[in-house]
This record gives sequence, structure tokens and C-alpha cells, in this order.
Amino acid sequence: MHLMVNVFFSYSHKDEDLRNELEIHLAALKRQGAISTWHDRRITAGDEFAGKISENLESADIILLLVSPYFIASDYCYEVEMKRALERHDAGEARVIPVILHPCDWHGTPFGKLLAIPADGKPVSKFPNMHDAFLEITKAIRTAAGNLKREASPVDSPAAPSSPSALVREAGPRSSNLRIKKSFTDRDKDKFLEDAFEYMAKFFEGSLNELGQRNPGVEGNFRRIDANRFTATVYVGGDAVSRCKISCGGRRSFMSGITYSMNDSLDDSSFNEQLSVEDDGYTLGLRPLGMTMRSQEMLSVEGAAEFFWEMFIRPLQR
Repeated sequence: MHLMVNVFFSYSHKDEDLRNELEIHLAALKRQGAISTWHDRRITAGDEFAGKISENLESADIILLLVSPYFIASDYCYEVEMKRALERHDAGEARVIPVILHPCDWHGTPFGKLLAIPADGKPVSKFPNMHDAFLEITKAIRTAAGNLKREASPVDSPAAPSSPSALVREAGPRSSNLRIKKSFTDRDKDKFLEDAFEYMAKFFEGSLNELGQRNPGVEGNFRRIDANRFTATVYVGGDAVSRCKISCGGRRSFMSGITYSMNDSLDDSSFNEQLSVEDDGYTLGLRPLGMTMRSQEMLSVEGAAEFFWEMFIRPLQR
């Protein structure tokens, strides 16, 4: 096997939003060169649809079945992709992982024999905070990718077992409750804030580009003002429908943390929401001030970016 593990998404287009969210959570694995991902939205104009899907399905090392009522109802997902995925799984050529997105009657399906994620097959949509579910899924994919690499590296691991169950037996049972208390320095918090702002800028730029590509007549404009500010605007038929300015103000000023303004004026210092760096004793996160009546639970960097994006795109979804 090649060094990078290829991950294939088998899903219904009705679940595209959740697939996008999962792919965001896999960003760290992709940046580290551990995995690459493919789904049918990668098909470009002029490509033969079924041929491209088959090509990537055959080369995949991990095949994620994003399970929902829509997946089970889809003839292509169920009869073509899932059937071939299980054939490759049974032959030891790939690893199939069912990811349960929504409640549905999946236990009696051909893939019902496989261990599904999240744990106990709890659907992603049933989690109070879906980022907890996607984090659990990401960790499971990281483990599966690591196991596949060890199996493919006999020099590094001469006695590498050939099945997931063998790996579990070799490692022995253990608790999943392994978190310990941590302390975070000012430097840790400052760097976390800087990295979170940079992620958010890239998130908005990429989301605006994708929004325009998918929706005729919609155009996004991302403008990086300086190291600590950027603006975003979305136009529909040439008319501005939503504008925002997002700023990073450090951790000591009135406009500390990351602020969201529902306008893109550079002279206006007001803001409509604010995210501050906090920790829960185990990890760092961003907590909303609550000016938008949103729950003030601590958010991950990805969750914070989605939080601001949700505010920005809301005028287009009313």
C-alpha cells in the first residue's frame, strides 16, 4: 500500500452538508499527509461519472458509508457502491466503516455486521453538539488509517496482524477515559487565537468560492484587509445580501478574541458577536459572548468558524 491512505465517501447527496462537515474535521489528517479523501463532487466537467466513481472506489483503502434513510433508499449507493465496498472489505482489499448520520433501520443491512461509528451506532444528528460526534469519527478514522499503514509496513512491524480484531487483541483492552488535566500558558492561548483566526479566514474564503460555484447568480467576495481583519460579502444577482467583517483583537483589549460585525466598514468598531479563548481544563476552545442568543458552550475552532458562517449565510436561507 502507498504511504497515504485513500478515503472514499459513499453518501446520498441529501446528506451533503454532513459530509462537508466531516471532511472539515478530517482536515488535520489531510494536512499531516495521513489520508486523502474523494467523493463524487471531485468529478470535473467532461469526466465519465460512473467510471470515475468506480476508479476511486477500487483504489480506496478506507470506504466510509455515510448511512441515513436517504443512503439506504438510494439505488446507486446501496446496490452499486455499498455492494462493491463490502466485496472489497471481505476480500481484505479495503476497510469499510459505516458512519451513522441519521436514525434508520440499518442493523439488518449487509453492512449491519460491521462495527459502526459513532460508538454504539448513535446517529450524528442525535448528538447535542455534532462536533463531538465528528471528533469521535475522526479519531476512529485516524486509528484505522494507522492500522492499515502498520499492516503494510512489515519492516517496521514484522508481526503486524491482518485484521482489526487481531490488532485489538494484540494491544489489549483499555479505557477510553484517558484525558488528564492540563494547564495552558498565555503563549498557548495567544497562539491558539492566532491559529483560529487564520483557520477562519481560510474557511470563509473557501466557503465563499464553493458557494458561488454551486449557485448560479451568486457571487462571493473575500477580502483580506490585514493580518487581523478580513471582510466577506455575498451578492445575489449583483445585489449585496450579506456582509461581515471578522477581526482578531488579541486577548487584552475591549475587542479581544475574534469579533463578528454585520457590516464591512473599516471605520466601525462595533461588533455583533465575540469569541473569547477559554479552556475546560483539558483543551482550549472559543466561547461566544452570547450577543446573538446562541448557546454559550465552548466551541472548537471548526465549530467557531461554522458559528460565524451560519450568521453570515442566514440572510440567504430565510
